[in-house]
Amino acid sequence: MSERRVTLIGNPNTGKSTLFNALTGSLAQIGNYTGTTVERMEATLSLPSGPARLLDVPGTWSLAARSPEERVAIDAVLGLEGEAVPDVVVVVGDAARLHRSLYLLLQVIELELPVVFALNLIDEARASGRVPDLAALTAELGVPVVGIAARSGEGLDELREIIDQALTAPAASRARVTHGSALTEDVAAVVGVLPAFLQVGGPGRQRALALWLLLSVDGPDALTDLDLPRDELRRIRTEATAAGRDLASEIVGERYAWIDAREQLFFGDAVHSDGVDFSGRIDRILLHPVLGLGVFLALMGTLFWALFAWSDPAIGAVESVFEWIGGHVASGFVAAQGAAPAWAGVIGLIGDLVVEGIIGGVGAVLVFLPQIALLFAFLAVLEDCGYLSRAAHLMDRLLRAAGLPGQAFVPLISGFACAVPAVLATRTLPRFRDRLLTMMVVPLTSCSARLPIYTLLIGALFPATIQGFPLPVRPAVLLAMYLLSTVVTVLAAVILGRLMLADSATPNVLELPPYRVPHLKTVWRMVVARSGDFVREAGQVILIATIALWAMLSFPKYEPEDLLPPEVVAEASVSGADLDELAAPLALERSYAGRFGKLIEPAIAPLGYDWKIGIGLIGSFAAREVFVATMGVVYGIADADEESLDLREQMRDQTHADGAPVWTPLVGASLMVFFAFAMQCLSTLAVLRRETGGWKWPSFVFGYMSVLAWVSAFVVYQGGRLLGFT
Repeated sequence: MSERRVTLIGNPNTGKSTLFNALTGSLAQIGNYTGTTVERMEATLSLPSGPARLLDVPGTWSLAARSPEERVAIDAVLGLEGEAVPDVVVVVGDAARLHRSLYLLLQVIELELPVVFALNLIDEARASGRVPDLAALTAELGVPVVGIAARSGEGLDELREIIDQALTAPAASRARVTHGSALTEDVAAVVGVLPAFLQVGGPGRQRALALWLLLSVDGPDALTDLDLPRDELRRIRTEATAAGRDLASEIVGERYAWIDAREQLFFGDAVHSDGVDFSGRIDRILLHPVLGLGVFLALMGTLFWALFAWSDPAIGAVESVFEWIGGHVASGFVAAQGAAPAWAGVIGLIGDLVVEGIIGGVGAVLVFLPQIALLFAFLAVLEDCGYLSRAAHLMDRLLRAAGLPGQAFVPLISGFACAVPAVLATRTLPRFRDRLLTMMVVPLTSCSARLPIYTLLIGALFPATIQGFPLPVRPAVLLAMYLLSTVVTVLAAVILGRLMLADSATPNVLELPPYRVPHLKTVWRMVVARSGDFVREAGQVILIATIALWAMLSFPKYEPEDLLPPEVVAEASVSGADLDELAAPLALERSYAGRFGKLIEPAIAPLGYDWKIGIGLIGSFAAREVFVATMGVVYGIADADEESLDLREQMRDQTHADGAPVWTPLVGASLMVFFAFAMQCLSTLAVLRRETGGWKWPSFVFGYMSVLAWVSAFVVYQGGRLLGFT
């Protein structure tokens, strides 16, 4: 007996995820639909007659297939892209906002599939005094309708029984929308040319599929992976436009006319509600152009500060744990070298790989978890309580000027803390085009990893004050870097949005759901799922690349005696100095990374950099903040950080062969601009690959940011020299 499949679909903000978790417990399995980054969830659903497989489709307003969510929904319902046709479709509606939910339900009913209508949030409908007549809905639609409250568990046992009955004896729906004569002729024409894979079911389903094609195939880029009668669809659209008809308006309008005509039947005396509800009263403040913006800035400031401050102890704890593990493992390998001197070299090499490569790589992955978990906890709470949609509404007009929807404000602000969780936060955006554009510009925001570099360079190279300048120089330079990154991020969104990702006419629906107390189980499960997803997917790439960078910085291996002059070795033996520490700068110079630094020196010399800075650029590709530690190794300063006075002094003392200083304020400004715009973050690239489904877009982001960084740093350095700065 084949596995029975039940598909769960519904509008956003109907509590579908809460219902999925309530029906399946903690058995959820998360994966991606083929060719998209839209997540799917599957789990076992226990029913009276035995288990079934429950598939959760992302929230969607319709089955028009013009967004990733809509495409995933129609694939799951029709069995496209390798999906199995569901035995039952459970449409989750909002009992307090029935009007919107009925449109999606009608589309599923038209496809002549076994349907169960689960009206969630029935408790909110009771509280508002606007409870749908479930018996009237069942009689008119011809499908079983059950009122539920997924959070409290009300009606879930009845829902399981109804799903079970629908699997064994599905009911025949009676809801039919009447179309005008012109649209009826268009539908008949499309039915006559349906491809073989859509010639399934009865005449009603084929008419529904024809309507789906007329709504979905509205441009050259729509459903390109399917063999469809595009010429016939184009002819029908052209003739309809010439006749002054709008096919989309006709199809959508006739469905809503059917719904509107039955509103009195479905609600009886509770059709109208007087006065302003609780959500409306709060919205008078939160959507106010002045007060609302103040609340928004306060909340976002708290979020931004929390991503720094609240996660910092956890990040420090993760780093401490891995330092402790690395130290103990390193001690074990040192002891093993002493016990087996003949194998000391091999044991030492393996020890370096394990401690610096593997343990360091795993630590580089897990160090992001506190920020990622905290960000998604904030997003889940703000979304579940209903505020996230309000904030998007406030920011929509401003961000749309840059080609982005209002929802993009969360990833953009999060990027100032860390680009990794910011890229993951783009999942809250409604369309892939918007997600992609936001992901392409988020890495330009000045994340926290750039701050150690700014701190080191500003402290080492810029004076505290300049005569005639009214502000303290160092804070002013730091503020200028953050302002620069903000302006360039907006400009990049405008340029890339218009040149590469021109916006389509697809409307962006900003729904304002009612305020609710966040459901903590749902919040927790989302945080765990997203965090685990990051570790599984991005962590693999980060770990492999970290090991590769360790190898570049560590090989070839040299003995200290082969690198240091004999007199230095002799002096060290008397003073007890650490030969490995003394030889580290020379070993780094002769490493593959050092050789590569000298190889790229002609390309970075116009920016004011020497090969040693080139090594820092290579090492910082794993993570920008590694630049500081790499400079410490290059200049022989152990355990250097951005506040290290010895490292700052060494940098100021470095000179070229002609005696000119290597480090000047102009070089520092050039380098800060380079780091502001360069994609020096392997973790971000790994997450971009994860979210875009391949290396195409990460490669483009790496390329355009690298060019932007080089050109900007060149203009700063060479322009500064022309103006007489040093």
